[in-house]
Amino acid sequence: MTDAASVQSVAFLCLGVMGGPIAGHLARAGHKVTVYNRTASRAEDWARAHAKFDVAAAVTPAEAARNAEFVFACTGADSDLREITTGAEGAFASMSPGTVFVDHTTASASLARELATQAEEREIGFLDAPVSGGQAGAENGTLTVMVGGDESVYERVTPLLDHYAKKHLLIGSVGHGQLSKMVNQICIAGLVQALSEGLNFAQQVGVDPTQVVEAISAGAAGSWQMENRAKTMLEGEFEFGFAVDWMRKDLGMALEEARRVGAPLPITEDVDRRYEEIQALGGGRLDTSSLIRLLKTTTRSD
Repeated sequence: MTDAASVQSVAFLCLGVMGGPIAGHLARAGHKVTVYNRTASRAEDWARAHAKFDVAAAVTPAEAARNAEFVFACTGADSDLREITTGAEGAFASMSPGTVFVDHTTASASLARELATQAEEREIGFLDAPVSGGQAGAENGTLTVMVGGDESVYERVTPLLDHYAKKHLLIGSVGHGQLSKMVNQICIAGLVQALSEGLNFAQQVGVDPTQVVEAISAGAAGSWQMENRAKTMLEGEFEFGFAVDWMRKDLGMALEEARRVGAPLPITEDVDRRYEEIQALGGGRLDTSSLIRLLKTTTRSD
């Protein structure tokens, strides 16, 4: 619990599977939290669920942000983020000089820089701070936060980040948070494809994949994906965590940025095409480990 002297007035915009739990951690820590969600009933439900804390629901981003010292957001895409910040009823219009906007959305680096410029004109601090760790990380308060922005602004926000992140790091200027999240997604895409191929190979050659995973997971081949997804992949269960639709959005931004600077991403391009195939088969809402399904469609030839 936060001591009375350090209680902050906080707004949280957009209460999806990530935003709702993060806002809950801030409320439980003792901060005054006002929430907004495009579907108003979700904000009202969140407020009722946290009624024993100092919370409220607002009907617009501007209303939620009006008296807040810190405004957080975690929405779906660039267009959504632009609407809740600089739209007709966006948060920037009601934020006071000296307040801070922290964006946990996975968005483009170019939009982060655009919003930071507009925030600076209003004397508002701005951090692009995408997160990694998925819904479980948000619920358990164990997210990793990659931050871009001014060091003095980051230092002001650090005590709040500590309530729901096991790791947060200022990586560089505005935009560097989003670029770091692109690196994260590039690495995950390759790992999941490699894990899919390895598990499928084990099954095709007649080796028990469960025992193989047990044997190699503590060695150089081990990864979070292997530890957390190998079992469910083998069982054909793909309802855990980050959806294919969202991964394609993220990889699309990474590929666009890579084309802009001339950075080759051959594996990422291949995995993105595979996710496109999964979408075409109606699997856009399956989690990213569903890549293995494409390999299962290839029959073994003896």
